[in-house]
Amino acid sequence: MSDPHWRLILNGKSAGDEPLRDAVATMRGRGIAIDVRVTWEAGDSERYVAEAIADGIDTLIAAGGDGTLSEVATTLAHRGEAASDLPTLGLVPLGTANDFASAALIPNEPLPALELVLAQPALPIDLLKLDADGQVHWAANLASGGFGTQVTVETHDGLKKLLGGLAYMITGLSRLGRIEPVQARVAGPGFAWEGGFIALGAGNGRQAGGGQALCPDALVDDGLLDVTIIPELTGEVASTLATLLKDGKHAALDQAAVRVQMAWVEIVSEKPLTLNLDGEPVESGHFRIECVPGRVRMHLPADCPLLRPAQSNLSERLP
Repeated sequence: MSDPHWRLILNGKSAGDEPLRDAVATMRGRGIAIDVRVTWEAGDSERYVAEAIADGIDTLIAAGGDGTLSEVATTLAHRGEAASDLPTLGLVPLGTANDFASAALIPNEPLPALELVLAQPALPIDLLKLDADGQVHWAANLASGGFGTQVTVETHDGLKKLLGGLAYMITGLSRLGRIEPVQARVAGPGFAWEGGFIALGAGNGRQAGGGQALCPDALVDDGLLDVTIIPELTGEVASTLATLLKDGKHAALDQAAVRVQMAWVEIVSEKPLTLNLDGEPVESGHFRIECVPGRVRMHLPADCPLLRPAQSNLSERLP
């Protein structure tokens, strides 16, 4: 059996990351062939993935944040090959929030993250497929809307670089008193809801926007979307958010949240609304989001909370 051949697709914003450079050198010293490609402009990930497949690469490693992970996963997802015929997927978290990596317990240091790829076999995971006015988007984590999405969109890149996930909270606090609920209809198999929401999440991951745990029970291998709706809350929004900060991120949300699991969901609003899809804002008045089971194979920790319990027979997992 030949030594593994990996290709690391690195977000250009992190091209000078010295710990990553050292980690790559260490893994090469252990007999792993690793090529590095740096993204600079739109289309780079698509081209690098196509080249990797043509070169017979075993594993693609996304080095960046949630957006970089989704770019690589998206490129794999919309190809015609079955998941078993595509390179496996690894992740080195280098972004601001790293929501998927945090929820999945992927190490936040480059060397342990690469060692995880070597140590753990890749398992099939589900992806999100979102259709907005005929435009198809894919993501690995969450589609989120409402207050948290606006915070993510409005947070300045410089502030994110300086403060990390704390930047989202600072931006969020600055919005106190000007949060307006979004009016929408949300429907799926056996479920219908209509009203104003201040936050919404639909996906396979658990958190977005720098740690907002919108879907705390979501799994990446169950063939279902976890959908959470936080309806318009009574009383002062400021005091509600103060409760969140004082009593923990789930305290007030759990009391008000509407949660359901579905294979697909549609979100319709009279006015266009913005959903944040792993860092990419998508605007439309009509979204359809579906779970595509087992679309890629990913290296995740053995104790990853996003996977079904270990006692589940792997042969029963969705293909």
